[in-house]
Amino acid sequence: MARRKTGGRGRWRAAAALLLLTLLAAAYGWWWLHHWRPDRGAYPAQGAEVGAENGVVDWPALKARGAGFVYLDASASAFARDPAFTRNLEDARAAKLRVGAVHRYDPCQPGDRQAANFVTLVPRDAALLPPAVALSRLAVDCPVRVTDAAVQSELTIFLNQIETHTGKPALMQLSAGFERRYAIAARFDRELWLVRDLLQPDYAGRPWALWTANAALSAEVSEHPLRWVVARR
Repeated sequence: MARRKTGGRGRWRAAAALLLLTLLAAAYGWWWLHHWRPDRGAYPAQGAEVGAENGVVDWPALKARGAGFVYLDASASAFARDPAFTRNLEDARAAKLRVGAVHRYDPCQPGDRQAANFVTLVPRDAALLPPAVALSRLAVDCPVRVTDAAVQSELTIFLNQIETHTGKPALMQLSAGFERRYAIAARFDRELWLVRDLLQPDYAGRPWALWTANAALSAEVSEHPLRWVVARR
């Protein structure tokens, strides 16, 4: 009888040890994932995408951490604007970071209205990086039907107008879902900004210029995780 109890305690101890090891491995995996950045030898040019959701950012510390550029969330759809954009633009420039602006595109809204929102907020300044348009929302979510042809047509209007304002071709920050639905990469001759944690993205069928390699990088430079971005050589 005593032997059975001893054997039972041994199994419980082994199970507890295994559980502890599993929890420790999971904790380390979580830590590693949220602190991982691509090797700087392979990708010398690295930076971040930042918006109001990041709270107060220590821009000099971000630069010291290895960021050479930053893209700031600026506008979204036809009316929304990031409340931190103007402050972030001034502070990032003061820290000697190269800066660009991002518009989050809404296929439910006309392209010209969205362009007006962007150009009203983002200054015409040759020192800014090429503008970026984030393409992730699908037209299936619109309250009224929007055809694929209309998505492409309105996006063309939007791109033409913001490129006239900035004097530079735009980057397309293209999600896998948007590309799968509309095959935009083959239809628009613009440089691509793709998104995939850890693994290089290949869903656009051609090389990317920017890659969001870690969408939740924990960093002491901001109140909330950063979106860490690298540029192709």
